[in-house]
Formats: sequence, structure tokens, C-alpha cells
Amino acid sequence: MIWSDYISETETYLLGAAGIILLYQLWFHLRYMLVKKKLVTGPSGKKNAPSDATESLPGVSVIVSARNEAENLRPYLCQLLEQDYPEYEVIVVNDGSEDDTQAVLDEYAARYPRLKTSFVPREAILLSSKKMALTLGVKAARYEHLLFTDADCCPGSPHWIREMMRGYLQPGQTEVVLGAGAYFKEKGVLNRLIQYETLFTSLQYTGMAAAHRPYMGVGRNLSYKKSLFLRHNGFAHMTSIQAGDDDLLVNHLANGRNTAVVRTPESLTWSVPKQSWETWYHQRKRHLSVSPLYRTGSKVMLCTEPLSRAVFYGLLAALLCTGNPYLQAVAAGLYVLRLIVQTSVFSTSARRTGMPSIGLDIAVWDIVYPLITLWILMLPREKNTYW
Repeated sequence: MIWSDYISETETYLLGAAGIILLYQLWFHLRYMLVKKKLVTGPSGKKNAPSDATESLPGVSVIVSARNEAENLRPYLCQLLEQDYPEYEVIVVNDGSEDDTQAVLDEYAARYPRLKTSFVPREAILLSSKKMALTLGVKAARYEHLLFTDADCCPGSPHWIREMMRGYLQPGQTEVVLGAGAYFKEKGVLNRLIQYETLFTSLQYTGMAAAHRPYMGVGRNLSYKKSLFLRHNGFAHMTSIQAGDDDLLVNHLANGRNTAVVRTPESLTWSVPKQSWETWYHQRKRHLSVSPLYRTGSKVMLCTEPLSRAVFYGLLAALLCTGNPYLQAVAAGLYVLRLIVQTSVFSTSARRTGMPSIGLDIAVWDIVYPLITLWILMLPREKNTYW
């Protein structure tokens, strides 16, 4: 059988291009998104620092910004205040709340001596009062090591602080430790999208950081040193934008020499997911609004994977449209191979990190989610809202 008798030169180029893009896609998933078991990596690349080195664990200031979060603080704050950790404090900054947030904080402060509170006045007209709240928390912090989470989050275990601080036990000059944040699993299409988005984003940014290419973190599970924050003037370079208190700050402060990653079930935080498409849209729009301010290298890195994904699907569509049964069979085989590897990587990584698995939903969201993101990016920018 002669190859050219069944496949034209143009079809050969299409097939070759699809194969090359597939190799990149497989490399990307196996390189950046396949989580090693009990992965804790630091600037040196070494893993799994001993967890029993209690004498080396530093004092920690856990900082939370809370705006109208009385409903979430009641069940979750006690889990921050009852961590199995030798020396830490919890600082909650009331970000101009109009509900019972302050009453809840006063109630818990009377029961837990380690809880400190502060506030941003309701009258403050700021583009992002959360940045002000976090800055107040940092300046009030007693300890050099800071650990951040949100008021609607709860730690995944009583050892959350201990696990996150293991990142600082790695050899090297660690100043930033990235953790992962999961969302509670619920019924509905929106929650399934949120689970896919969260797992994909988490595996990508922690995987890149583990490969010494950090570009972002999430404020619901993030640690850095107070001296690093103050040395770089905190949020001074981003006062003109509403978002960016976590991912843009990490993009500004983190590098391959000072960043560690902790991805274990005990280090997770769990958050309340958005309940409506409208609130999810506004959250996603806000997150995407800061991406143009990332470092150039980060932007190139983030564009490469979705672009290659689009090209791959475009080439598969072209092969299927040739009408050649041999090419159609090969195209189907390439798709199935990628799906098998992708599903295996996501399932294995979800199990090892303790995050919810998304199963075969990946076959849908792998195509639909980039289109949703592109649609959001193309919509007009929202006006800045002061609060």
C-alpha cells in the first residue's frame, strides 16, 4: 500500500500538524498538570520536607478580609481559630460591612484570645477596599509569615496551617507559598463548570510554579512573607484596579527562586461556590480584567495552551471534513488518545490533591470553557465600582 494513494499531500500536512499539536498538548498535561503524590516543592525543586519538624515551624498571622460575611464567619471562623499549630494568630478585617459581621467578630474575640480584629470605615471611598483591608491586616500582623484566606472559606483539615508552612521548610529562600482552593460540590450545570474551571486553573498555576514558572495564586489559600510585601510596597502598583489582590500580586512578587507549592488534601481550603450565572460572570470578568497586567512571559505562557487547543480541534475538524475514511479514523483516534490522557491526568491529580473529580465532563468543558472565556473577554469592560 502506497501512502499517497490514500492521502493527498495537503491531507498529510494536516495530519502531521495535528500530531505535533497533540504531542504538545500531551506534554503540557503530563509536565504541568500531573500531580506527584504529596507534592510539596520549593525553590530547590526538592520535595516532601519532613512534617514532624515542629521546632522549625514559624509563627503565622492568618489574615482574612470580611465584607458582609456574618453568615459565613459563624460556621467557618472557628475552624481557623482551632488549628493544630503551635503559634499563630488570626486577623479579620471588617471591610465596611453592613450586616452582623462586627457582632460575630466581637463574639468570637471574646472566646478566642488569638483573634484580632480591625476595620475599614464604611465611609472610605476606595476602588478596592479589600486591598486596604489586607494592607491593614499585614501591618497589624505580629509574625513575618502571613497566610491568607477568604471569609467564605474553611480549611480542609485542622493541619491546614501546618501543611502550608511546610513550603517554607524547603531548602532555598522561600518567600511565597502557593496553595490550592476548592469549591464545595453541588448540583447543577454551573457548579460543574466551576469544578472544571477550578481544577484546571489550580493544576495549571501550581504546576507552573512547581516547574519554577509561577504566575498567579488565589487569595483563598496563599502565603507570603511580610517583609516581601512591604519591600515591594504591597498593592501600591495596582491601586487603579479593583481586582488583583492575589493573582496580580503573586505575578509581581513571585519567581522561580522564591516560590514553593503545597498540593496535599490537608492543605486545601474549601469555598462556597457562586449560586447564579450572573454572579459567576461578574467574578470571572473581574479575574480576567487583570490578566493584561501580567508579565509578558506569563501572558505568552497562558495564551499558548488554549491557542494550541483551538488549533488541535480545528485540525481535527478539517480532517473529518475531508471525507477520507482513513483520515477520519485517525482523527478520531487522536481525539480519543488525548481525552484518555487528559482524563487520567485530571482524575489522578484530583485524587492526590483532594479536589473534586470532574470525570468525563472534561470532554464538554475542554471545548466550551475557552469559548465562554473568549466571549467574556470580548464584552465591554465594566465600569469600576467604588465601595
